[in-house]
Amino acid sequence: MARLTNMVKRRKLREDGAWAYAFIAVALVVFALFTAYPVISAFIISFQEYKPLGSEYAGFENYANTFGDELFWKSIANTAVYTVLTVPVGLLLSFAVAIMVLPLKKWLQTAFKAIYYLPAVASGVALSVVWLWIFDPLPSGILNKAIGFFGIDNQNWLGASATAMFSLVLMAWLSSHGTSIIIYLAALLGIDNSYYEAAELDGASFFQKLWYIVIPFLKPTTLFLLVTGVIGSFQVFQNAYLMTGGGPDNATTMVGLLIFNNAFKYFEFGEASAQALILTLIIAVISFFQFKFLGNDVEY
Repeated sequence: MARLTNMVKRRKLREDGAWAYAFIAVALVVFALFTAYPVISAFIISFQEYKPLGSEYAGFENYANTFGDELFWKSIANTAVYTVLTVPVGLLLSFAVAIMVLPLKKWLQTAFKAIYYLPAVASGVALSVVWLWIFDPLPSGILNKAIGFFGIDNQNWLGASATAMFSLVLMAWLSSHGTSIIIYLAALLGIDNSYYEAAELDGASFFQKLWYIVIPFLKPTTLFLLVTGVIGSFQVFQNAYLMTGGGPDNATTMVGLLIFNNAFKYFEFGEASAQALILTLIIAVISFFQFKFLGNDVEY
């Protein structure tokens, strides 16, 4: 009898397992076609001198060329500067907006979430056209009009090395925070009101509640947004490509744009693949240290 029962249990487990794999089959196929296969192909191509009619094995030549390329290291430095200037400020702005939206009524919260998230679903090209209008170097440009009220001369925001990177950073500061705001707001709504009530009984001020209740509870959320923000920032491409093209004098050439140019402008697919894999390694190392030093006391 016990043997029969065990056989029935094993059969049931096999059937459940078969259904489980059936449900995730589509996701596995999509992952295999659009993630695993491109990564494996890039790894293979990085050791080749890629040619349409037959590639040749090149060993570590593409990696040697990459490590010896000054423009590659400049693009890494540009991307690092962009990341340091945009990610922390973006988190701070998103957190501040979420704190301000939290006390509002439900329908107002929904309205503000829709407003802030709208740029995320808008076309990147359309948004870039708006920002090109804002950064127009002519006196008719919105930003030049604004600084003109203070007696400051017109600036060639995207055409000068001194201001091109700042322009992309300013664009990031003033847009694309909708997702972070919604995630922060959801985390804030998950904090039990009893903590706030206990703090009020002890006479805690707003900033004390913020420091001792809100920030500790939101640490997992902040770590998640920090890691994903750094990953996204190191992969930035669209803003540099549409706004400056990497110029002037490669002042805004990000590593993602460099890889794109090498692959689809100069058709150096082997070198572009090597650079992409090096970038993947850099992102993995940065993410590892973020979790190691910032996530040691975080519970999920």
